[in-house]
Amino acid sequence: MAVLEKVEATDKAKSLIHDLKKEHGNLIFHQSGGCCDGSSPMCLKEGTMIIGAADIQLGEVEGVPFYMHKKQYEYWKHTQITLDVVDGIGGMFSVEGPRGVRFHIRSEPL
Repeated sequence: MAVLEKVEATDKAKSLIHDLKKEHGNLIFHQSGGCCDGSSPMCLKEGTMIIGAADIQLGEVEGVPFYMHKKQYEYWKHTQITLDVVDGIGGMFSVEGPRGVRFHIRSEPL
């Protein structure tokens, strides 16, 4: 699977990822397609979600792979994605939730 290197992260996101890796071990990101968690990046323990042939790896953040479904990627392929952290309640399956913060993406056209 080719890695596209289309995702960056703020220092705040990198710091949170570092803390979450210490607490939970290996992680993955999957950009949700809008079902249960809206359209938000979910940070999950590795192995709790099956990554399939329909998922594209957009890059890695602090050693954590970031995936998106290829159909959703069609909407995002002309952007640079930056992973950030904001206050609030995120996706119910995302591991950062109990901390009162959530991962958030910002995008800019390429």
